[in-house]
Amino acid sequence: MEKQWYVVNTYSGHENKVKEKLEMRAQSMDMKDYIFRVIVPEEKIIEEKDGVKKEKVKKLFPGYILVEMVMSDDAWYVVRNTPGVTGFIGSSGKGAKPTPLQPQEVDKVLNSMGISRIDVNKELVSGSKVRIISGPFAGMFGTIEEVDAPNQKVMLNVDLFGQETSVEVAISEIEVAG
Repeated sequence: MEKQWYVVNTYSGHENKVKEKLEMRAQSMDMKDYIFRVIVPEEKIIEEKDGVKKEKVKKLFPGYILVEMVMSDDAWYVVRNTPGVTGFIGSSGKGAKPTPLQPQEVDKVLNSMGISRIDVNKELVSGSKVRIISGPFAGMFGTIEEVDAPNQKVMLNVDLFGQETSVEVAISEIEVAG
């Protein structure tokens, strides 16, 4: 099983409380190998009122949080039964597991917040195997040579026509190979 991103519905205005509770439950119920990151999608906006500029944080999707997790029965139970959670998006109910978000969908939301879908410090290390999911090299596998985190790029060694070749790819175009 691999970790994927899911959209969880919460009571509107309770997103940060649910995030805290879910992170605490993942820790206390020993689910940290199944529930990884919980994110409240938000953006900073500048409002001007009476000539005074103020920076405000605005939720992109009120009533929703993103959860990176491995969808096991136990992890599903922990998330669903966290106080403030009303359910998963992409589940028909009746005990059906939800559909994960596509990598491109996750990238769009996370990149707007300055976050990467891939945990760059933990998952992208020299020698790691990755699969290219978009761009001219889509479908190919490669090995990481170096990571350029500030520019959101990686140098990969890929097998191109039977020869090891270095290519530069955006982090949003890859996923960690399982």
